[in-house]
Amino acid sequence: MSPGGSITALGYSGADDAAGWMADRPSRRSLRKLYVALREITETLAHELGNPTTIAPQWSRTDWTLACAVAAIHGVSPLLADGLRWEGPAQWRRFLIGQRAHTAARFQRIQGLMQEIDDCGRREGIALVPLKGAALHTQGIYAAGQRPMSDLDLLVEEAQYEHAAGALSRLGFRETHRTWKHRVFLRDCEAESAALGEHAANAIKIELHPRIREILPLRAVDVSAAVWPQAPQPGLNPYPSKAALFIHLVLHAAGVAVMRQIRLLHLHDIARLSARMSEEDWEEVLQHGSGTADVGLWWAYPPLTLVQRYCGSCVPEHVLVRAASGCHWMLRRSYRSRTLARTSISHLWVTAFPGIEWARSPHELLRYAARRLVPNSRIRAERKVDAAVQPRVSGGAWAELSQTRRTLRWITARQARTPTLQPVRAALRGAR
Repeated sequence: MSPGGSITALGYSGADDAAGWMADRPSRRSLRKLYVALREITETLAHELGNPTTIAPQWSRTDWTLACAVAAIHGVSPLLADGLRWEGPAQWRRFLIGQRAHTAARFQRIQGLMQEIDDCGRREGIALVPLKGAALHTQGIYAAGQRPMSDLDLLVEEAQYEHAAGALSRLGFRETHRTWKHRVFLRDCEAESAALGEHAANAIKIELHPRIREILPLRAVDVSAAVWPQAPQPGLNPYPSKAALFIHLVLHAAGVAVMRQIRLLHLHDIARLSARMSEEDWEEVLQHGSGTADVGLWWAYPPLTLVQRYCGSCVPEHVLVRAASGCHWMLRRSYRSRTLARTSISHLWVTAFPGIEWARSPHELLRYAARRLVPNSRIRAERKVDAAVQPRVSGGAWAELSQTRRTLRWITARQARTPTLQPVRAALRGAR
């Protein structure tokens, strides 16, 4: 089906299926219909944002409700509010306009928090780098209200990691949990107030990183040296260059793509930054890619291919050629036709080996498969964190199941992903 067509023609009946998706244990038939609907809506909105048309999709009321969930999943509600050339129904417009207003108000709070952290860093002699969304706003690539920020990411040198954590605690933040990538902090006085998308009053998390790296899928790629300023000063510091920010954004997109969690917002971040980069910036990117195999640009080809597919030709061809030349054949071939719907949280199903195409050798492929079948202590610990923070949907929290029970449930029937079902149900509850 081409983007913008009628999803209802694919065989689901709106209200009846919506009730099925809200059930504690949705039927296999209703989940299959939801899978098709999410896939088609995701592709339609992605193409409309990158190449707007003047004709609104012919969707049912339930389709438009699911579209709100998809826009929230991909973090592009404010961009859609400004970028679409058609209006759609009133419920859709209200959602987009409301999300843009909440995003703008929330960004004002984040700006105030950044000033607070900058003052604290100066007092305590701690240098920090605000990452990703904060840096994109600082460079003027987004204006207030255009890009949601669910949290504030900060990079600090490993030698000052504990000092920075202590400084955050003195600002009233407590550590809620930690992963192999970062530690997460939250103020006790703040709480989540909205289940779908952005809300001005939602809690602002701080994620404190000692390094910038991703595991793809077992091999760690670390770009900390490229991202950290050469002469950092106490307080908040910018990235050393646009190329450094580009490298980080692309590596982050690669990391979430491995677990099929990429967002359309990630692609537009890269596209908007690319449009501002000079020949010198691109040369710096290529110089980074001339390092060892672990450092090179082999991991950049999948996200950059998606950027070109959905956001237009914004990355120079010679950069794509360099990335493709270092990318092994299985990964390169996989992403030649890979869609956003299959690589993102819009993909409804739990996948047994979601990042297997990223393995760079037969030995690594076997190790990755074994790690998925018999998870190590780090993965088990992260699942406990997921079980604590994820809502209970789809007949119980998937993250709480033992590996044996997961395997049995996955063999007997396809399992729906919690991060996908939660916004769908939130959108349906809001529509009621």
